[in-house]
Parts: sequence; C-alpha cells; structure tokens
Amino acid sequence: MDEVIQVTQWLSSITPRKKAKLFFFTTHADAPSPMVGSNDVDTHEETQLPLATTVALHNFKNIDEFLKKKVNTFSCYNVIENEITKTDYEYLRFYSACKYLDVVPPFLDLEKISAIQNKFEMTDEERDYRLLLDSADLVLEKVCDSLKPAGVSQMWTALRKDRNLIRGVKTIDIIGFFVDPNPTGIKECLFFFIVRFLQKADKINRVNTNRLERLIAQCDESSSCEEGKTIDFIIDSLRFYPTELYPFGFCLIMCVIEGRDGAMQEIEKTMEISRHLGMITHTEKNPTKETIELVKKELMKPKYQFYSSFTCWFMSHGDSNSMVLADGETIEREWFLTSFPDISTFQLKPKVFFMVSCRGANKFSLKGDEFEGQSATCDYYDIGSALIRNRMLDITDSVRDIPYVQPMMDTLVAYSTILDHLSGRANTHGSIYVDRACVLMSENISRGRSLTEIPEHLSQDLHEILQETMDEDRIVYKQACHYDSFFRKTLKLPYTRHPKEDVHSAPQ
Repeated sequence: MDEVIQVTQWLSSITPRKKAKLFFFTTHADAPSPMVGSNDVDTHEETQLPLATTVALHNFKNIDEFLKKKVNTFSCYNVIENEITKTDYEYLRFYSACKYLDVVPPFLDLEKISAIQNKFEMTDEERDYRLLLDSADLVLEKVCDSLKPAGVSQMWTALRKDRNLIRGVKTIDIIGFFVDPNPTGIKECLFFFIVRFLQKADKINRVNTNRLERLIAQCDESSSCEEGKTIDFIIDSLRFYPTELYPFGFCLIMCVIEGRDGAMQEIEKTMEISRHLGMITHTEKNPTKETIELVKKELMKPKYQFYSSFTCWFMSHGDSNSMVLADGETIEREWFLTSFPDISTFQLKPKVFFMVSCRGANKFSLKGDEFEGQSATCDYYDIGSALIRNRMLDITDSVRDIPYVQPMMDTLVAYSTILDHLSGRANTHGSIYVDRACVLMSENISRGRSLTEIPEHLSQDLHEILQETMDEDRIVYKQACHYDSFFRKTLKLPYTRHPKEDVHSAPQ
C-alpha cells in the first residue's frame, strides 16, 4: 500500500483528543541539548503554532501535517552508528508516545527503534517504552484530564490578563481572547499550548510549577473540575516530583564488602527493595575511587536523561569526614555528595543518597534507666509551608528565575548516624540502618507515602533499638540517624509493587 495512504489512514484512526496528546508528548519541552552531529532546533513555531491554529480554527489540519512530517522524517531516516542525534531522541519519544496512547503506526520501522536503542547502549530493562516517556508530561496530561473545558478556558483568560508575559507573542493573538474549548480535543490543545508557552518563557519546568498552579487556582471549582476532582487535588498533583509509570528511577548500589560482616546481606536487601520500587539497578561491589569516576562518567551518557530519579546507596566504613574504599583509600564524603548531583542527566530530578557508614567513634551509651523515654524523631517538615507559599506569591515575576539552579537542589542525603558517632551493624545481617530502611520502604509501597516519611519513621524506629559494641567493654548504646533535604517537591513512593518479572522489553 502507498505510504501516503497508510499515513492518512493512520491519522484518521486517531481521535482528536489523542492527536493533541501525541503532539504534546512529541514536542517534549525539556528535550536534551542538541546531540552530536545535529543542527536541529526545536523552534517556537514548531511547538506552539499548530496548537494555536487548532484552537483558533477548530480543526486539526496543522497537527496532522506536523505528525505526517514526523512520520516521513523517520521513514527516510538512516540510523548512523555511534552518533546520537536529536532525531534519534525524537524517534524514541514518538514511538513511546504512540505506544502509550495505543496508536502505534503499523508501518513504523521497529528495527530502527532497536538500532537507536543500541546507540543509546540501552539494556533489556531500559528498552521498556515506559522509560522513554517523560514523567513530567504525564503529570500534566493528568492535570488536563482533571479539568473541564470551562476550567481551561478560565486559565486562558487569567493568562491573557498578564500583559507583560504575553506582549508581542503572535501565537497568543492567533488564539484570541475568547475561546470555545468544548469541541473534542480543543480543550487539550489549549491546555497544552498554555503549558508549552509557560515552559518556553521559562516560567515553569518539571520542578517549578508555581506559575501554572496560580492559573489553576483562579478557576471556579464548580465549573472547572471533572467529577470527583477539586482545585486543591489538581494543584497538589503538581507538588510531587514527577515519577509516573515504570521505572521509578535509576538506583546505584555501592558497597564495600572487605572487612564488613553482613555486607552481602546489605546488597541483597537494597537490590530487593529497589526492584519492588520499580527501579533499574546497578551494583558496584568493593568500589574504589577509579570505580566512582567510571560510574560518574557512565551516568553522563544520554540514556540517563530518560530516568525520572536517581538513588544511591553507599555502604562502607568511615569517620567524621571520609569513607573507606575497598583498596583502603578514603574519599571525602562531601566530595562524593557534591559531585553526583551536578551530573546534567539528573538535573531537575530528585536525587536520594543513603550514606551508610560510621561518622566517628562516639556512642550514645546507656546506663541504668537513663535511656527510658528517649526519642529521636526527625520531623523537619512540620513548618508553615502554606504561609511561605503565600509570601512567595506576592513576589513579582520580574524578580523570579527558574533556569539557573544550585547543583544540590532536588537532593536528599540520608545518613545512617549523626556526626562523630558509630553506625551499628549485625555480624550476619550487616547494617541495622539498611535493614530497617528496606523494611519501612517495603511496608509503605502502595500507601501513598512520601519518601521523606521513611527517614522520619526510620529515625524513631532505629533509636528504639538497643545495640551493643563488639569489643570487650560490650557497651550498650543507641543510634540516631538523620537526613538533609534540598527537595523542592515531595517524592512519593510508587503505588505499585513491582515484582522481578515485571519488565517488558520493547520492541520485540
């Protein structure tokens, strides 16, 4: 069959609502910088003009033309070995979006997709199409689905009132002030236009969504929300780090085995809980400084831009400032913690570090009844966040900036013990901190808990446990853990427990 006819038949089989979503996912706003050998630039017109004309004219002609152009580009595209281009990236995004929306063109060359995945050096686990979807776009899709056409229209009216923001933007004028978003698919096009416009104007990104939240907050709840949804519910969905679908993120496990009884148990526990959380995991036993540098170099590869989060478990001996590696050399803990968050592939994404090592030799020793009634609950989040947010809303957009970000932002560091103190372990089971952390995570999957609740509960749980030194003094002591958070959103644990078999390689 003629390819033109095939494309036409394929487009005619897609509903207007799905066309709007396919366009939105394909014109991903946070696409990586142009890759090697590519001069392609994602222009303002390419991402917003088709949406604007569709809303204004109530027809999908320009979106159809855009999708036809994409399909034709991919059809003629020759996959070049050892050179990742922007077209490679776009091809994978397009395929994953079609797969997600169940509109995969029957004529799409899956062998090319496999060849591109080879260029990205993707493992079998990483060939799951869900990895290729941008989790932030999936959250925005759900926000759109929660709003009625009237709600999106009210957002548009509120946006049009910000004259400083929209001045001189031709696509804004194309749509006009008054919009009828009721025809099928027009609500989606208008909402996605608002989102992409704010992203291109550097007003929102995958972490900073205050400007979008403010537009939604101005909607009338009775007329703007779909049944069962509220304005608060919709806004709250934007206040979590986007980690939709599988995988939950990438997990790196580094564990020094030499001279650490129970270390293999630590690896098994952290690997198991990472699997249940839906993470793709890599383990490094007995790491050295060279190993760490190689891992950092690996994490800079383009494929890691598809991940939604990064988690690292580092388990070794240590003192107040450093950690002991497998070859006896030491590295500064601060150096380790500041070097990983600066990796560009995980910018604007949550990064969690579990640092399991002694930070000194001091012990909170117990004598007689002195320990009764002691507690160490680290609830750092009991603050007037609503008051702070209200104060922020009074600050004008002219003094706000979201593109420039401190490297440690969106990072959480959980320590197994406090400064200058021991981190206890059992001879057969390894770190008690690792054991209790894995138990708490496992128990709280599917309960809608945030990850920060785990170290809070862990602090209480761990501080109840009586431990004893292995030397001749046999001192009974307690251990207190804590964490430092630079998070700007809440990181929720997955709602689904992933078994080991829940991995699908695509395409076949």
